[in-house]
Order: sequence, then structure tokens, then C-alpha cells
Amino acid sequence: MNKRVLKEKINNYFKENTPFVRTDILRILAEMVAQKTVNVPTSKLPDFDYLTIRGEEWKVAEIVKREFDNWGIPYQVFEKTNGRPNVVGKIGKNIASDKKLFMACHMDIVPPGSGWDTDPFVMTERDGKIYGRGVLDNKGPLASSMIAGKIMKDIIGDDAIQGELQISALADEEASDPDGEDYGIHYLMQENHIDPTYAIIPDIGENMHKIDIAEKGRLVINVKAKGKQAHGSTPHLGVNAINKMANFLAIFEKYTLLHETDPILRHPSVNVGEIRGGAAANIVPSECYCDIDIRIVPGQTPESVRQEIKALSMKVSDDFEVTLADGTLPHAINPDNLLVKSIQENARTYFDFTPEPFGLGGGTFAKGMNQHGILAVGFGPGDDTAFHMANEFVDIEQLVTFTHLICLIAIDLTI
Repeated sequence: MNKRVLKEKINNYFKENTPFVRTDILRILAEMVAQKTVNVPTSKLPDFDYLTIRGEEWKVAEIVKREFDNWGIPYQVFEKTNGRPNVVGKIGKNIASDKKLFMACHMDIVPPGSGWDTDPFVMTERDGKIYGRGVLDNKGPLASSMIAGKIMKDIIGDDAIQGELQISALADEEASDPDGEDYGIHYLMQENHIDPTYAIIPDIGENMHKIDIAEKGRLVINVKAKGKQAHGSTPHLGVNAINKMANFLAIFEKYTLLHETDPILRHPSVNVGEIRGGAAANIVPSECYCDIDIRIVPGQTPESVRQEIKALSMKVSDDFEVTLADGTLPHAINPDNLLVKSIQENARTYFDFTPEPFGLGGGTFAKGMNQHGILAVGFGPGDDTAFHMANEFVDIEQLVTFTHLICLIAIDLTI
């Protein structure tokens, strides 16, 4: 069937049924928000008496599976460890291997923190917005994606979809343990449990007006200054490691990392995020440590940056230790592709705005998926200032519009 005709069917459906779409999204989302699927490193679990394991995504997965069962949407569950499942619902005939669109939403959330005007685990509606932990990041987009899958199945039908629309509810996005073990998207890709052509990660905000096509790499550099312990009353008999670190940081603050300005990601960013050292005020400290967060652009590598910082430390002393604790490479895709064009054309044609490509300093699932050979972008509803904040919110109208857009984009990419 002609894609334009199918899009008109979708548009007519929304004209007649938007109130019901809205109600369905909010019904599912309210239940999801009530589930305290907080993901923190294992070392911090004692701070959350309602958690027995990290994430506990199974609580939201049960809601997803129940709705898929009610709607007749088949799904698969992939679970690397008990209680942390990934659910992937599938709409379509799956006979065209190059026409698979994967909606990558996650079920875990960050801790609520303080400063809320309402209970963070009770979805609250006010002035066209909804508030609660996870309404934007990422349970709201998940509810929208699920409803889009239902509409595609009911209005377009599996037989018309030659490829597949895959609606995923994923685990383990918000935090990780020091061992780096992943129970979500990276696990699915490593085990070849998924094989989409395209992916949309609705986890960037920007009110659907931007498309994430590039992300900086992230490094964590550990710097250790060595000293010699002595009594605080005789500091001349020791070497103060904190003073050495202070001297290094004074030089580092004025230093610009070597790089070429990237057309999308521009420049690297640097943040000295942690510093620690010393045992007591009356002891000359023998060691001092700092951890530096660096977001790199194309042309830089984790090792080249480490060596730069090591060379800088040599201006203070030759015994600094500079190690790479964590490192990922930057990535970027050419925006001239079918996925980006479909998002832009449908938004422009049916909603009178055109999302523009841009780059992120942070990271999403998109980087790993692109590196795995899946064409992936970040695109979704919500204000980027609401992520991880007290009083997290999203506009209800944006969730409905996002549901509508997923259907239109899916027609382009799966039929």
C-alpha cells in the first residue's frame, strides 16, 4: 500500500482519538512511575532500603509484558541476571531484514534526590505537564513508544509491515558497577539478541527539535601525586602531596588540550570532579588523588590525552602517576541518511517544525549502537533541563506528538 495513504490513516486516527491516546499513555506511565526502579552502583544499595538489587527493572517489565499481551503484540525477554530483564515487542512480518526500527527506551531511573514539590513516585499532572521521577527519563517515552506499537498493529497491521517495529524496554542505563558488567543494550548486542537496521533513542530532550547525531567520548583520568609523610610540626622533613597536586592543577587549569575543532562537537570539555588526600591536619600527606572527567572530540584518543596530562604533570614532578580509569571514543554519523530525513520530513510536514542535527557532550545508547553497526540517533520529547532534576517533568502534548511521529517514521522505515 502507498505510504502516503498509510500516513493519512494514522493522521485520521489521531484526529479522532487523541484524547484516548493521551489517556492510555498517562495510565501506563502513572503505574510505571510508582515503581521505584532506581539504578545505583551496588556499593550504594544500602542507602535505598526499597532496593534488593540494582534497578529492579522487572517491576516495569511486568507492566510492559501485560500490555503487550493485552494488545496481541509478541515479545521476547532477554535477562542476563535475575530481576533485570529486557523486553522487546515486535510488530510486523519481519521478512525484510533491512527494514527494522528499534525504539530504545530504558526502565531504570536515577534516585529522586531532594527538593521535590510532590512525591517523586506519584505521577502528578499540572498545567499540561506531568511530574515524577522517570516521566521524561525514560518511562514517558517508553509509554509513548508502546502506544505507537499498539496503533501500528491495530491501524496499519502486521501484514503491511514488511520489516519490523521493535519496541524495547531496556535495563541498566543509568548506572554501572566498577566491573563494567552491562545488563542492557550492550548485553543484547554482544549476544546478538537484536539486529535492527535503525534505532531511535528518545533520551536527549531538546523538545523534539534536535537530533543527536554525534557524541563526545568520555574519559576518566586518575592523577596521583606522591609525597613523603612527616609530622605536621616539621613539614620541612616531608613532601606535601597535596601541595604538589595543587601546583599541577594550577597549571592544568590554564592548559588547553590539543585538538581540532569539530564541526558538530566543537571542543573537548574538562572537569576536575574529585580530589582527596591526607590523613589528618597534623600529618604531612604522602598521597593526593584527583579524578578528571574529559569529553573528547574526533581526533583525540584516550591514550593521547593521558600522555598529554602526564607530560603536564612532569612540569611539577616526575613521579606523578596518570592512569586511564575509563575511556570511550567519540562518534558521529553523516546526517544525510534515511533515518534523519524521515524524522525531519515527518516533523516538518505534519507538525510544522524541523529537528536539526547536533552533538552531545554526554552519552546515550546511540554511540554503542552505531559502533555496533546499527544506524542510531537520539530524538525525543521533553526539556533537556529536566533530566535528573527535582520536579522532573514533561509536556503531555509532546508525549502524544512523539507517539504520532513514531508511527509516521515507522511507515517510512519498516514498510
